[in-house]
Amino acid sequence: MRKVAVVGCGGSGKSHVARELGRILDAPVTHLDAAFYDDEWNALPMDKFTDVQRELVAQPRWVIDGNYNSTLQVRLEACDTVVLMDVSTVAALYGIFSRQIRHGAGHKRNGVHNRIHWGVIKYVATYRRRMRPRVMAKIEEFGSGTDVVLLANRRQTHRWLRKVAAEQS
Repeated sequence: MRKVAVVGCGGSGKSHVARELGRILDAPVTHLDAAFYDDEWNALPMDKFTDVQRELVAQPRWVIDGNYNSTLQVRLEACDTVVLMDVSTVAALYGIFSRQIRHGAGHKRNGVHNRIHWGVIKYVATYRRRMRPRVMAKIEEFGSGTDVVLLANRRQTHRWLRKVAAEQS
C-alpha cells in the first residue's frame, strides 16, 4: 500500500483515515479541500485542480482524501488502494455536525475544512442515493487492479487501521 485514495461522503471520516494512514505508511497526506479552496472558500479552477492532482499522484507514495467525483479518475488510475468510507447517512450527518462542534468553522491544519450550509447538508443527506453509485461506477471503471476497502462504520474503520498498522510493523 503506497498510493491510497480515500473517498466517501462528507462527515464519513475520510480525513481521519487519511491522517492515520499517512502516519502508519509514512506517506504524505493531501486533503483535497485544502488544494481546492483558499482561506476565503474560493474554488480553484477545475483545470488547475486536475493539474494539481496529476502532480500529487506522480509521487512515489501518497494518501489523498476527498471525493471530487469530477476528478476521481486521476486518483483512481494512479492508486493501488481505494478506501471508500461507506458509512450510513445518519453517521455522516452526525460526522459533519460533530466536526462543527469540535473544530468550529473554517480551515484547520489537520485536514478539517468545515463549512456547513444547506448545500452541504443536502449533499450528505443524499450521498448514498445520488453520489455513491457514481463513485462505485468510477471505481469499477478506472480502479482495475486496485485493492478496494469498504469501511461501513467507525468500529470497522478502527479495526482496519489497527490491522494495517500491525502489517506495517
